[in-house]
Amino acid sequence: MTKRQLQFFIVAIAVVIAAGCAPEGPVAQDHVSRAESVVASNSRPAADRKDDPMRKPASVLALAAIKPGMTVFEIEAGSGYYTELISALVGPDGAVIMQSPENFDSFLAEAIEDRLAENRLPNVRLSKTNFDNLDAADNSVDLATWILGPHELYFTPNGSSGLGEVETAYAEIFRILKPGGVLIILDHAAAPGSPETTGGALHRIDPAIVKQLAAGAGFMLVEESDVLRNPDDDYSIGVFDPAVRRKTDRFLLKYIKPE
Repeated sequence: MTKRQLQFFIVAIAVVIAAGCAPEGPVAQDHVSRAESVVASNSRPAADRKDDPMRKPASVLALAAIKPGMTVFEIEAGSGYYTELISALVGPDGAVIMQSPENFDSFLAEAIEDRLAENRLPNVRLSKTNFDNLDAADNSVDLATWILGPHELYFTPNGSSGLGEVETAYAEIFRILKPGGVLIILDHAAAPGSPETTGGALHRIDPAIVKQLAAGAGFMLVEESDVLRNPDDDYSIGVFDPAVRRKTDRFLLKYIKPE
């Protein structure tokens, strides 16, 4: 291990030790305040604001620590719930790549079109690539988010061959992030020891699988949050079942690409 690697390791261990504590420093508190401010904005669509109590976006975004001027690659952006918020946080000097695989068009295209209509989010660019072919240059992104998405690597919509090769997808995220860049992962938890196929069957994934793949790609885990954990979740039920929808046990991880 080089001296620089040892220094990075020591810093990372300190971050992990502090991870369970509430943010107290001025910088951390600034991220909390900015996240809460954009979430509270009356300019957001009413349907988005209705979901806030269950999705807790201010807590998720505070962990991401988004600054004005950042470039953010939003992997599997869905209908754009978080796109709206990230766009506001990076501001006019920042950029957001809103990624949605073409195979999702049958159920997301209209919602995305409405979200981006009339250039209402001018700093957002839509990308239709799969997860193993991300539409960004090497070392060009400050932050990547993958919200409710890693399990989709084991899903084959519309009889397709899938949404990307698993290990290549994580390698692609590593490729596009700048050294020191951050990766935020949030997903529906499956029971410990569940196979990868649970991702396609129930749209859940064992956090251990995600952690192994992220570490294998070179990422360093620096923080975990339990803000969306729910020990009462029924892991045997798919996430779209009304009994658990928006109430699943969700894990939230923060990674760094070493410099």
